[in-house]
Amino acid sequence: MNLGVANHRMKTSPAQKQTRIMVQTAAAVCEEKKGQHTRILELDPVDSGLSDFFLVTSATNQRQAVAIADEIELRLKHNFGAYPNSVEGRRNGEWILLDYVDFVIHVFLSEKRAFYDIERLRKSARPLTPAEFDAELTTALKEKTRAVRGKKAAIGPAKQPARVPARKAVARKKTQSAKTKKSPTPKPRVRNAAAKTRARKKR
Repeated sequence: MNLGVANHRMKTSPAQKQTRIMVQTAAAVCEEKKGQHTRILELDPVDSGLSDFFLVTSATNQRQAVAIADEIELRLKHNFGAYPNSVEGRRNGEWILLDYVDFVIHVFLSEKRAFYDIERLRKSARPLTPAEFDAELTTALKEKTRAVRGKKAAIGPAKQPARVPARKAVARKKTQSAKTKKSPTPKPRVRNAAAKTRARKKR
């Protein structure tokens, strides 16, 4: 596997990385359900149309083919909220096609796969095993994480506001409240001259 080519191809948008993760999930289902000769075709942008990937796997019988397709559809719906744009061939189970627009999944009976030979028709596509595809995705995600960390280190740690010790903060608050608190207004004393005069006369 050419890591230089892989890294170049992986410089994509977040949406395209999400597509790769969904393809990876579908390929894992094929492996779990004993699909045979599972391959991921990374399509050439020039002749791929809307899709970026074909996922191709083989089943030994119709029941297995339907089980693989059903589990892929369920897993992508549950994990990513993704629904196929169209589903074809589920009734007879000889060639089931799940079209997710950005990628298309083909579940074949072995003899039908040999007859239609999609891999040969897509000569410009880059074939990958699920393990190779996983390795490329893992490498790309690690490099992205390192790049993000490098940018953060270059910028430097964010400055945190200076913390005031708790006791000093409380004392400052009390001082400020004492300054703003208004002293009570003294009541004016009224001198009753007439009352004082009467008191003197009684004496």
